[in-house]
Amino acid sequence: MTLNIRSAIVYSLVVLFVLINGLLFLKGVYVLLLAPIALLLIYTALFYFEAMFLFVVFCAPLSLNLEALIGNGGLYLPTEPLLFGMTLLIFYKSILKGVVPFKVFLHPITLILGLQVFWILVTSLTSEMPIVSFKFLLSRLWFLIPMILFGAMFFEKEKNYRNFLSAFLASLAVVVGYTLIQHAANGFSEESGHWVMSPFFKDHTSYGAVLALMFPITFGLYSINKGNILPRFLSLCLIGLIGAGIVFSYTRAAWVTVFGAFMLYLIIVFKIKFQYLLVPILIASLFVYMKIDQITMEMERNKVEHTTEDLQERLQSATNITTDASNLERLNRWNSAMEMYKRRPLFGWGPGTYAFVYAPFQADDDLTIISTNFGDGGNAHSEYLGPLSEQGFPGMILMIVLVIAIFYFGFTTYARMENGNQKTLLLYSLLGLATYFVHGILNNYLDIDKAAIPVWGMTAFIIAMNIQNPGEAKRNRILSKMTR
Repeated sequence: MTLNIRSAIVYSLVVLFVLINGLLFLKGVYVLLLAPIALLLIYTALFYFEAMFLFVVFCAPLSLNLEALIGNGGLYLPTEPLLFGMTLLIFYKSILKGVVPFKVFLHPITLILGLQVFWILVTSLTSEMPIVSFKFLLSRLWFLIPMILFGAMFFEKEKNYRNFLSAFLASLAVVVGYTLIQHAANGFSEESGHWVMSPFFKDHTSYGAVLALMFPITFGLYSINKGNILPRFLSLCLIGLIGAGIVFSYTRAAWVTVFGAFMLYLIIVFKIKFQYLLVPILIASLFVYMKIDQITMEMERNKVEHTTEDLQERLQSATNITTDASNLERLNRWNSAMEMYKRRPLFGWGPGTYAFVYAPFQADDDLTIISTNFGDGGNAHSEYLGPLSEQGFPGMILMIVLVIAIFYFGFTTYARMENGNQKTLLLYSLLGLATYFVHGILNNYLDIDKAAIPVWGMTAFIIAMNIQNPGEAKRNRILSKMTR
């Protein structure tokens, strides 16, 4: 084909596109206007995959739920459609070209995640609502495949992981700034604190959980930017901004988990051995066991509500199990999850189905003023009881094993790494993950992009660092082969 003919075809297609687009525009159909953007995204994904990966990460905090825009759908735009396309591309390249190395596929954390996905598939086949469950399976895949399989390779370079964290924090800072301005306009009231983060976050609890997850990361970026005045100043600004966001999120779990991460940091930095912690833990456990009746009575006498704006009283309300609607509703969800588990202990009711099927399992005594029977009030409020009710006992066990594996490989890798930026980032990533998985006892957000992308991204970094820093036995085997 000659150059003139090729040019004629291109110009003809351009003219045809403009004519069709013009006719549709006159009739009030605007969807074709998105075609150039779609083509640009496809081109970027094909030829600049790393840039597309970081673009998706940047978009996550700013993404909008389709359900909030049109009343149904439950899809986050633009991140989830882009992640779906990236998943297909990674799958294609892995099968045909072997892009993802076997050392990533065969890593214990990856294998556990693979078992999780397999069990989600099995329980989707036995699900009460198969369509809902297969949608849940698909969304889990489009989070895991780009973040874990590609991320574990991409994060081998410190610069790439730093760009990943910076991209997410940059847009999160925009969301926090917007939220604080909205909140200030409403006098920083507790009531407005539940919705001022909309439309980016559905409620203050998911907002607080993501801020708590990323808060340690801001300190990590500050630590590795020694000697770089501007990045260090920006990191300091992020610490202040995210910290203010956590305080005014009025999310008790976020406050507690950040404090827990700080205590874990002290244990790691001062190298306090586990046996030294075991004795006080046993003494505290024995004290609670002996005084359980008295403690329960004190909790029942606690009438402080979570609706207070006083930070001390709000923390105190966390133990109010008699009048605080938020606490009582959480207990209602947990009890419902346990009843669902008793009915179907092996396969559960199906991934993603809790919100639609738990209503009949609510006991009359557990109902609160915020209870609902319409599947619109959220999920099991737990990363552990949710899988128990939806995927049976194996689902919960796999989740617990995954969390243990993440921290086992994370901390053992940290212990044998030489001091440097990667070791620092690994430490603060572990602290961030600690806030999330402790928070996961009370809430679950791995089905939304704003939590799933950073959680699985940090997990991928642990995999990458563990592969780069093998244990002594493995290192000796490698060295012996090299010297033969």
